[in-house]
Amino acid sequence: MTRHSAVPPPVTAVLDASSRWLPARLGEVEETLREQGGGHGEALAADAAMTLEAGGKRLRPMLVLLCAGEGADDGVVRAAAAIELIHMATLVHDDVLDAAPLRRGRPTVAATAGRERATATGDLLFSRAFALLAAAGDLRSIELLSAASVALARGELAQRQDAYDSSIGEQRYLERCRLKTAALFECACLLGQDDESLGAFGASIGLAFQLLDDVLDVSGPPERTGKARGTDLLDGTVTLPLILAAERDAGIRETDLRSLDPAAAESLCERIEATGALRQVRSRALEMVAEGKRRLAGLGAERRRLFDLVADGVVQRYS
Repeated sequence: MTRHSAVPPPVTAVLDASSRWLPARLGEVEETLREQGGGHGEALAADAAMTLEAGGKRLRPMLVLLCAGEGADDGVVRAAAAIELIHMATLVHDDVLDAAPLRRGRPTVAATAGRERATATGDLLFSRAFALLAAAGDLRSIELLSAASVALARGELAQRQDAYDSSIGEQRYLERCRLKTAALFECACLLGQDDESLGAFGASIGLAFQLLDDVLDVSGPPERTGKARGTDLLDGTVTLPLILAAERDAGIRETDLRSLDPAAAESLCERIEATGALRQVRSRALEMVAEGKRRLAGLGAERRRLFDLVADGVVQRYS
């Protein structure tokens, strides 16, 4: 079995199953990413490099590559790098908005360099994503990524509008998740290949990804998540675990999220978990993953196996 240092096990499983072509292509994506921060001043270059070096699962570029297939031209590498740059830009900007001290267990750019430089770093990453595609005249990819970026912005605005509002219902929550998370997964698949079933697969596992991430915020622990337990609660972000738990425990529904401190947030996490809401959210996420897999029934067995491994990796990451 091939070894891939510092790569999460779910991603390693896909790399090993793909033989040599996918690791080689992901290596090209990493090299392209490293090139994007240079030439824009030492401060921005250092902050961009710190963001890139923090790593991540690289699920979105992997989906671009898998959907394009082994014989795709070099344009797929640019598209895969571009979507990861967009993803990283949103993380940097999220950390500015949330005043987050940690991301993936490391200090954020906002914490180490300040809000202004972090904002500029996110802007740089956004601009480099579109510059990559524009240089190659890839109008279709630009249009897809632009639409996904608009969805991200709409989702972020909706989340800020809903902050601390415990009356938010499940449908409103799911729509936010579609905009903030699922849209970029869907875009990744469509960047690789213009195929409705592939796009639907990406949207399904992207939605499951967000639901399971929200479960992990409640269940922790910090050494696994890289952030304090109940961070979403402290930010006033109303997620499905909280929504479902409040339906079972009136005391949770009456909690004033604005009054929470870290200790109270952890206590609320315990109450949410005690209602069984986390099991219910996990079950819904598994249904979404299963639906995504069903969308790909028409693919050949070998190719479908790789997509199944990606989908299973989304679940395994949070099991």
